[in-house]
Amino acid sequence: MSLVQEVAELWGEYLNGGEVGAEDDFFALGGNSLIGIKIIDRVSQDYGVELSVRAFYLAQTPARVAGLVAQGRALT
Repeated sequence: MSLVQEVAELWGEYLNGGEVGAEDDFFALGGNSLIGIKIIDRVSQDYGVELSVRAFYLAQTPARVAGLVAQGRALT
């Protein structure tokens, strides 16, 4: 499974329990600040990468968040 797919599945757990595509928009799926914080915490736990709230919200899609995770991993 690709990192993008993993992030999309993680979003699905917190957003709607359904399928989330790589380019689906966090806010269009019903995302809010509380859900965003929970996802950011899980990314930290699962991947050891600290995302800022700002970076997460600007990324907006699982594909872009996966890119941030990959960048974060490369720095560690």
